[in-house]
Amino acid sequence: MQTNFLTDLTRDVVEASRVRSGQSVGGAAPNTTGATLLQPSGRCAYPAFWLRDHALSVASGFITFEEQRHALLLAAQTQQAEDWRTPAGSFVPKGAIADHVTFGGEAVFFPGTLDAKVQSSAWGTLPSLDDHFLFVDMAWEYCQQTGERGILSEVIAGSTLLERLELAFAVPRSRLDTELVWCDEIDRGTSFGFLDAVVHTGELLFASVLRQQAARQLAELTGNPKYSAIAKAIGRSLPEVLAHSGGLLRASTGLSGQPDVFGSAYAVYSGAVEGKARAAICSRLADAYQAGTLALRGSVRNVLTTDDFSAQSAWERTVGPIPLNEYQNGAYWSPPTGWVCFAIAQENEPLAKKLADEYLAELREGDFRKGADCGSPWECVHPQGNYRQTAVCVTGVTVPLAAFRRLGWCR
Repeated sequence: MQTNFLTDLTRDVVEASRVRSGQSVGGAAPNTTGATLLQPSGRCAYPAFWLRDHALSVASGFITFEEQRHALLLAAQTQQAEDWRTPAGSFVPKGAIADHVTFGGEAVFFPGTLDAKVQSSAWGTLPSLDDHFLFVDMAWEYCQQTGERGILSEVIAGSTLLERLELAFAVPRSRLDTELVWCDEIDRGTSFGFLDAVVHTGELLFASVLRQQAARQLAELTGNPKYSAIAKAIGRSLPEVLAHSGGLLRASTGLSGQPDVFGSAYAVYSGAVEGKARAAICSRLADAYQAGTLALRGSVRNVLTTDDFSAQSAWERTVGPIPLNEYQNGAYWSPPTGWVCFAIAQENEPLAKKLADEYLAELREGDFRKGADCGSPWECVHPQGNYRQTAVCVTGVTVPLAAFRRLGWCR
């Protein structure tokens, strides 16, 4: 594997995504938040600060401490102060974390819009659930990378950052017995933003895995044993409640409960599952890759081609009609490739490296630095109609790079 190329490409993708103070991109208002923010695409496909993409990118090592600090405090400053029922009927609870923040500093709690005045969405009546736990992850990563925890005592509008982290953690609803995050169809929030156009109900895999990760991080940051107990309960519950006979974990227990490649791989990557459940996921992903039902040119599908809900849709229900094999309904995504490689490597490292090599080959061929006709890393692709979505996708390189470093494959 020639991974120095990936390191250099990631550096240039992150640089292309930076929006400095006073700068305006993609037709959006200038960045008036006071410091540099990252947008999810180096070609302005999403001209705003998306907390999720930033949080997932921090482990790449290319987000400066100053950028991390600014993003973390901006997330805290835009945290919802009081319960708010929007004019359209959506509900933003006290402590909610924004899905994204405009360059003018306005919080947007729901996917699907860049307009802070539009706080209602078919994507759910509750704010995205994953951002609350990724807010904790941002703080934990900052403390780990800088070696200092003074920021946790910093006061934002009367509450310390640590108090705000604990408040955010408590916002998504969880079951008392299993500690798993859940929602119903009436009061629904997004389990994970890379699948925000998919309707998931019941116990939720990805949000629960992120909750466990955040619980472990808060246990370390606070010393409070209740968070360790929550993490252990989730670890026990995941394979019991969300098991599937094929080996992967189900995305949810209600609507769109197909086996979830992204969530299962991240459960291994984050350490959420152990023992037989972990081994079953790794084995299933390895088998699926060899069978050709998982990956295309190094990117991975959110549902194996053998697990589609029907001939018309990968998932049981999506927000509005999304054609099969486009976007979150069966296209092949580059950001989770690192998680999948990590999981496969636990069973068969040469096979995992083969997938990584295919990923790197596609990046070399489509390297955005070659000019406007090239756009790799793409967020997602599919050969059907030569489908492409979101050129110069930041998480398309930052997330795999972090995983490859954990595997010892690159510097």
